[in-house]
This record gives sequence, structure tokens and C-alpha cells, in this order.
Amino acid sequence: MFRALKSRNFRIYFIGQGVSLIGTWMQQIAMSWLVYRLTHSAFLLGLVSFTNQIPTLFFSPFAGVLADKLNRRRVVLVTQTLLMLQAGTLFYLTYTNTVKVWNIVLLGLFFGFINAIDIPTRQSFVIELIPSKEELGNAIALNAAVVNLTRLIGPAIGGLMVVAVGEAWCFLFNAASFMAVLIALLFLRTAAVSKPLVRSELLKNLKEGFDYAFKSKEIAPVLFLLGIIALAGTPYSVLMPLFASDTFHGNADTLGFLSAASGFGALAGSIYLTLRKRPNGSKRLIAFHAALFGLSLILFSFTKTLESAFLLLFIGGFGIMVMMGAANTFLQIVSEDDKRGRVMSFYVMMFMGVNPMGGFLAGVVASHVAAPATVRLGGIICLLGALIFGRRFLVQILRN
Repeated sequence: MFRALKSRNFRIYFIGQGVSLIGTWMQQIAMSWLVYRLTHSAFLLGLVSFTNQIPTLFFSPFAGVLADKLNRRRVVLVTQTLLMLQAGTLFYLTYTNTVKVWNIVLLGLFFGFINAIDIPTRQSFVIELIPSKEELGNAIALNAAVVNLTRLIGPAIGGLMVVAVGEAWCFLFNAASFMAVLIALLFLRTAAVSKPLVRSELLKNLKEGFDYAFKSKEIAPVLFLLGIIALAGTPYSVLMPLFASDTFHGNADTLGFLSAASGFGALAGSIYLTLRKRPNGSKRLIAFHAALFGLSLILFSFTKTLESAFLLLFIGGFGIMVMMGAANTFLQIVSEDDKRGRVMSFYVMMFMGVNPMGGFLAGVVASHVAAPATVRLGGIICLLGALIFGRRFLVQILRN
């Protein structure tokens, strides 16, 4: 389960990342509560969430060029430092009671822009921290496990801290937590050599990466499936407050339990990937768990009891986590070394970048046909996408 941690570099990075992610999740919960406390506006809550994510759609491909042409460790050092400054600015404005909603929106855009550079660079940097590609799947699974574990721990600590001492101290903790990543990066021993990046060649390199990824019979189908899942499937979480209130006649506690069910499923999925002896980068694994995710959404849209809802959300969280982990591993293994950063930037763009657009569309559709029907439609689209992606495996199974 922990075999990738035998690598000194990955072990140091893993620990630093774990500490920092707790602070990141604390900041997310504190920022949402701060916006709601200041405005009591659902629209502004959605706007802040949108500004935190939408830059990923537009800037990730350019970040991929940087990841392929520059020293990845240095790029991550810069992005993590800038994210630390963003958290520190939030702390100062909130602590001095001078924070305005427009401050939060602008800082959200800044966060989204830096994240668009940081995420694909970190994704493609992992392979430099392990001794062989055979350990890549385990390293990615362990990364996913720590993300999902901190996703459960961070908001809980953040919520308690907001009640006890206010939002500002969550932002300060997050700023301080970045020191763990920065120190870890400084202690790494990597021999990555960067190539000079000529400004005039930026668009040329971007086109080269786009052609390489989207004309590849191996890479393009995985990217398109990710885009379908992000557009039609994952936005179900945007509609969870409607299910908690209208379908299950609950309150904020109900919403918390529904979200936790999905989070525990994702954590179980990442642990499952760490325990697999076979390689995680399998198209069959991607297709099966994408279909499992779509089917869980379809069944969830019909459920009327909390018990069955928890179970189906757990299964859905498990399915999406395994699919993403397997897709991540597959793309990194099949990509050429000098194009891996650009491929991972398209991975981020097609999933995280498309996701806010899917959330917006889900809200529009749900306002006309109700939340359960919207989730059901998304689940059907995901299931069909998975079946088309995995049709070759399906034919083999039927023949056998």
C-alpha cells in the first residue's frame, strides 16, 4: 500500500503536501462561510466558487508548456509561495475587518489562475520523485488518498475554528501550512534539467502539445471521457442542498452527511488503488468505474431514503475516484517525457476546467426540470460515455 513512500523524495513531498492540504480545505470552508456571513447571497457563493475554478479552463494548457520547458520543482516553489501570499492577504483583510466581497472575488480569480499553473505542474512532477514508472500508479493513488483524507479532516477543523475564533485564523493556518510544502521542495534531490523557454515559441509549443494529445488514439479518448464526466456527472454536488432540503426534508446536517458519504467513497477508492497489485493505468479500469459512477447517479436520482442515498453516493465517490486515478496514471505512462506536462494540463483542463461550466448548466436545467431529473440525465450521459469509451472491452466480454 505504501511502497512509493520508500522513495525519499516522494516521502518528503507526500508529508509536506498532506500538511498543506489540511490548510487548503480549512480555507475553502472559511471562505464560503465568510461570503455567506457578509452577503447571505447564494448567487455570490456560486460566483466565488466559479472564480476559484474557471481560470483552470483557460490557463492550464499554457501551464503545461511551462511544466515541459521549465524546472518543475522551481515552478511549484513559485506557485506555492504565491498561494501562501494569497492566504496571507485573506487573513490580513479579514483580521482587520476591511474585507469586501470584491476582495474575495479578485483573490479567488488569483487563486484560480495560480492553481491552473500549479496543478498540472505538480501532477507531472510526481514521476520525477519515484525511482521507476512501476511505482507511479501507487504514488498517484497515495496522493489521491491524502487529498481525500484531508478533504474530510480540513473542513471539520475549519468549521470548529470559524465558530471558536473566526474565519481569519483559518486563512492564517493555511498560509502557515504552505511552509511544509516549501520546506519539502527545498529538501528534494531531483536532477530535472529545464530547457530554455523562448517566448515566441509559446503558441508553437502549445499547438504541438494539443496535436500530440488530441490526435492520439490512446490519449484523446481518455480526455474526452473526462470532459463528459465533468460536464454531466460531477456537477451533481451543486444540487445537493436541494436533495437535502426537498427530497430528504433535512437541513445543513443532512447536507453535510450527504457530502461526507461521497468523500468517504472517494477515500475508499484511493485506498483501493494503493492496494492494487496490477497497474492502475488501465483503460478497462477507467471504463468500468466511469460506468459505475454514472449508474450510481441514475439510481440516486430515484432514491427516497437517506440510507440508500448514503450508499449510492459512497459508490459514486468510489467510482469517480478510481476512474480519475486510473486516467491520471494511464496518461502519465503513455505520454512522452517532454510532453507530459502539456498532457497533464489537458487532463486538468478537461476535468477541473469544465466542471464549473457543468455546475452552471446543472443549475439552469434543474430550475426547469427539478434536481432529481437533472442528476438522472447527467448519470445517463456518463454511462453512455463510459460504454462508448469501453465498447471494445464490452465486445470482448460478450464474445467470451
